[in-house]
Amino acid sequence: MQRGTKIVATIGPASSDFDVLVRMIRAGVDVVRLNFSHGRAQDHIDRANLVRRAAAECGREVAIMADMQGPKIRIGKFENNKIELANGDKFILDARYGDNGELGNQERVGLDYKALPRDVRPGDTLLLNDGLIVLIVDKIVGHEIHTTVKVGGELSNNKGINRLGGGLTAPALTAKDMEDIKTAMRFQADYLAISFPKSATDMEMARQLANIAGEPYHHKPLMIAKIERAEAIPVLQEILDASDGIMVARGDLAVEVGNAAVPALQKRMIQMARDSNKLAITATQMMESMIVNAVPTRAEVSDVANAVLDGTDAVMTSAETAAGKYPVETVEMMSAICLEAERSEYNKLEADFLNVQFTRIDQSIAYATLFTAHHLNVKAIVALTESGSTALWMSRHRVNTPIFALTPSQTTQRKASLYRNVQAFPLQQEGGSHAVLAKAEELLMSVGVVKKGDMIVVTWGSPMGQAGSTNALKIVRVGEYE
Repeated sequence: MQRGTKIVATIGPASSDFDVLVRMIRAGVDVVRLNFSHGRAQDHIDRANLVRRAAAECGREVAIMADMQGPKIRIGKFENNKIELANGDKFILDARYGDNGELGNQERVGLDYKALPRDVRPGDTLLLNDGLIVLIVDKIVGHEIHTTVKVGGELSNNKGINRLGGGLTAPALTAKDMEDIKTAMRFQADYLAISFPKSATDMEMARQLANIAGEPYHHKPLMIAKIERAEAIPVLQEILDASDGIMVARGDLAVEVGNAAVPALQKRMIQMARDSNKLAITATQMMESMIVNAVPTRAEVSDVANAVLDGTDAVMTSAETAAGKYPVETVEMMSAICLEAERSEYNKLEADFLNVQFTRIDQSIAYATLFTAHHLNVKAIVALTESGSTALWMSRHRVNTPIFALTPSQTTQRKASLYRNVQAFPLQQEGGSHAVLAKAEELLMSVGVVKKGDMIVVTWGSPMGQAGSTNALKIVRVGEYE
């Protein structure tokens, strides 16, 4: 059985060795994430080149996702790198402290985000270090935020700050992000993930910057909105409309909306993405225990499986593969969980077609293909595609038939690495439909997907090789175009 759900793996010190990366790709990595919160521009360029070399070694195309850092809403550093806060302690967050090199102590610490005193009010709850430390705002005195510790513990250098319920005014795109977008376009990142967007405008601005930076390379990346702020939830549809997909970034989101709200939000966001013909990635702490352990917890196994059953396109690792002890084993385990979950999926294709209105010919061909494949029980769906749009539309619906995107475009092949239930292969589309169909059959037989006599459904456009021109569907018995 072909795994439909894709795996996005973050690489870092634990996975930047060529042999380790090759093993990870062979174990099932479809997309490699470069985290721009860490490292220099040249580090990311070097790692992108490493990914391309490792993918070539494996005979596969693997997409690269450049993940922008976003605004740094963090505290400064301490004299002894950390302090211990007790419940009831008074503690000051000082926007000017540290400007002259002062280090934090038991009474106060500096802020990277200087606008925080303007964003908070007495009674607000501030959550530090992913919510492990809870502070209640007592008063604001100029550049100082005076707080009382509600939940104490160890607080170390540069930990993040969230306001319960959201409301921080930091822009999604910082000056660093704008430079990092230029860096990502230098190695033609296939996907660009934007941190902390609050509106469609944030995503539109990021896309414009990326398209301008990519113009010398004739490259336009697909845009992923990381849903991390409470403010993004009410305008989720607008953000989706301005993006190519979303990432359910459960870490910061959980801190802002509360842990209990996240599971239902995850299901809602994934369904909205599928309904909008957009991609969905589920991320954060999916296999967290495998940073140090060779096997995941049963709760983590259920977490990954439930994301698959929710319909996510991809599940993502972070520190598990970037800094953990078992990067290859994490990917192997995640792949096995996805496969097992997909075996139990409920196929509700007919329900998906109720009240659907088609606005484009190529979209109606995609739906007709799914309906035909479902009722004829064909071996494969084959999309002869330039842009990959037809394969993407078909992948938005649960169907047990694997989808193969055959494309002359290397960029499309890489981007399709994230589409659920889609495998992409290179195929030149020259010489008319009869010749191309013969080449398609030959390719699928050579990789063991079909054999002579199998039935497949094929879509293509006339003229061939033109994006958005899909207008033909044919049911083919393999071998008839020899």
